[in-house]
Amino acid sequence: MDIAITADDDVVVLAITGSVDSLNAEQLTRAFAQPIAQGRQRLVADFAQVNYTSSAGLRSLLITVKECRRAGGDLRLAALQPQVERVMSFAGFTDILKVFPDAAAAVASYRAA
Repeated sequence: MDIAITADDDVVVLAITGSVDSLNAEQLTRAFAQPIAQGRQRLVADFAQVNYTSSAGLRSLLITVKECRRAGGDLRLAALQPQVERVMSFAGFTDILKVFPDAAAAVASYRAA
């Protein structure tokens, strides 16, 4: 798994590539924690290049959204691949997190709020 972090004004986009599983979910959690620790709690997780996530990946998202919302921000998902969207939907994550067709739409959603 690779994670590229970019900033779009006050929104931080984490573009994830590869699978998210128990071997690397902690790396994802740490990557999400970095901007939050810097006072940047508006995050977008770009899943355009993620083909699989396990329950460990879901746990990382849950930890992150709780931290973001506690700090007055949010975590939004972008570009879920069909197989990943099925897992997230089945686990109820699409009810907890806002999902957008791409990272640009997710970033723009913060400006509309």
